[in-house]
This record gives sequence, structure tokens and C-alpha cells, in this order.
Amino acid sequence: MVIERVRSVDDDVVASLNRLLPQLSADAREVTTRALREVVEAPGTALFVARVNGDVVGSVTLVVYGIPSGSHAWVEDVVVDAEARGAGVGEALVRAALAEAEALGARTVDLTSSPPREAAIRLYQRVGFRRRETSVFRYSAAGD
Repeated sequence: MVIERVRSVDDDVVASLNRLLPQLSADAREVTTRALREVVEAPGTALFVARVNGDVVGSVTLVVYGIPSGSHAWVEDVVVDAEARGAGVGEALVRAALAEAEALGARTVDLTSSPPREAAIRLYQRVGFRRRETSVFRYSAAGD
């Protein structure tokens, strides 16, 4: 397994994410090359993929941002292909994101996970995330 930061977008990465993201969320929309380029080129954003025998089998996105209280980070879209789960792919991806966050000076790294994703929650706890007593609120301009 190889973990790599995506620095340029090609058809393989786009197709791979369009195969993976629906495994994360039934509401996943198709990723376009343009949209993915915007993610990869955005300051403070890092997209990592895991490859096994050259095939993309997982991905994670890290966003590092500054606010008056310091630099923080957020992990999003952690997804591993169903065929590759249980082989340490998710852990390797999350650890790569955490290393990048630390290198960029993030004081904290947050993520959310829905309760049914028990294996993912165990993974996050295993690598050092702790459950916070908080309420997460979401506003959606689209009404979702």
C-alpha cells in the first residue's frame, strides 16, 4: 500500500473518487475534474489517496485553517473501498492526514462520524481522536 498526496488531477483519480464516495454516502454527487482540481489546488487543503497495486482504494481530505485562536484542521471524506477494508488502509490515510496537519501547525484536528459507522469510530479512537461532548449544527443554503 502506498499513501500519496494528490498534487494533480487525472482521469484515474476522478473515476476512483466517483467509485469510492458513494460507498461513504448515498447522497454523494459525482465529482468533476474541475471540482477536484479546485480541492487539490486550494490553500490549506490536502487530498490523500491510498493505492494498492496502483489502484486507488481509499481517500481522505484534510483542511487546515487559521482563526484567531490558532490553526486548526478538519478531516473529511474518509473512505476505503469495501474490498480493501480491514487491511489498515483507513488508518494509514488518517495518519497521513494527521501528520500533514501537525506539519502545518494545526493545534487540533476534528472530524465527525455517524454512529452506525462503528468500525470507523474505533479507527478514529485508535489513532487518538477522543469523542467530544458537543452539539454539531449545520446550516445548508440548499435546504438539505
